[in-house]
Amino acid sequence: MDPLSDVLSLVKPRAYVTGGLAGGDPWSIRLPAYDGIKCYAVAAGVCWVEVDGVDEPVQLRPGSCVLLPHGRPFVLTSDLAIPPVDARTLLLAVEKRHDGVLALSPGNNFFVLGSHFALEGDARFLLDVLPPIVVPEDSAQRESTRWAIERMVREMRDFQPGGTLVAQQVAYMLLVEALRLHVASNAPRGSGWLFALADARMERALTCIHQSPGQPWTVEELARSAGMSRTAFAQVFKRTVGETPMSYLTRWRMTVAANRLQDERASIASVAPSLGYQSESAFSAAFKRQWGSSPRDYVRGRRAAHNGTAGVE
Repeated sequence: MDPLSDVLSLVKPRAYVTGGLAGGDPWSIRLPAYDGIKCYAVAAGVCWVEVDGVDEPVQLRPGSCVLLPHGRPFVLTSDLAIPPVDARTLLLAVEKRHDGVLALSPGNNFFVLGSHFALEGDARFLLDVLPPIVVPEDSAQRESTRWAIERMVREMRDFQPGGTLVAQQVAYMLLVEALRLHVASNAPRGSGWLFALADARMERALTCIHQSPGQPWTVEELARSAGMSRTAFAQVFKRTVGETPMSYLTRWRMTVAANRLQDERASIASVAPSLGYQSESAFSAAFKRQWGSSPRDYVRGRRAAHNGTAGVE
């Protein structure tokens, strides 16, 4: 798989809430902090998104979507001058329709689709490279997201057997497409593996690491995969990814290790050699440097946290 697919397969985004907001103008709601990633797409009307800690609000038009990956409280509104209503209060006062849509007010001036993705794996590898608000540019995304938005609307309004599952899968497609467009956008970019995918040379090197994390890679070998000299490769990799090739290799190995130990319930004895470590002690030391605890303590902590939040949205 490619690096983005690899990371998403580990964090396992799962759309457990997909619904909509509809009605006439004006309207404004404030939503509380949350875990996971929220995604909103505008099917009709205009919507503003104002995220706590972000200086400028973002306006969304039909065909636009936005990702909110850091769990900060935020406001969705048709007019920034309107005081928002707390969403938890609103949910008690507004009845949800059979199609999962909340009718905030009479009329049909707007229709906003929303999905909340739970992240079942350790999500830091993805979330650490994303800003608080991700808005692909309209000019780039209009065609690539329109189909997904229209299909979600159709599934919600004309419910058919299996419609909930289809809507969730389309929401997942919209999430991936938004991340793709974020990579391809011309907006000012930071550093991180996700941004580095826009450079074909760095993408080739990252793909090598992701496809064979247990191989004893050297900077020279990765440079050859990118078609670059060792010096130039090391410099460009550090600038675009934000860390050295060997540091990234170790971090990816430890991310894969955490997934195998926790979700696949693999043993340390099997995971260590599969990721290039000749001894369990060397593997455990690298794991503790990355995650701050031994493999066994990490797994116990993650399972205890999962059991403590099971069934809680």
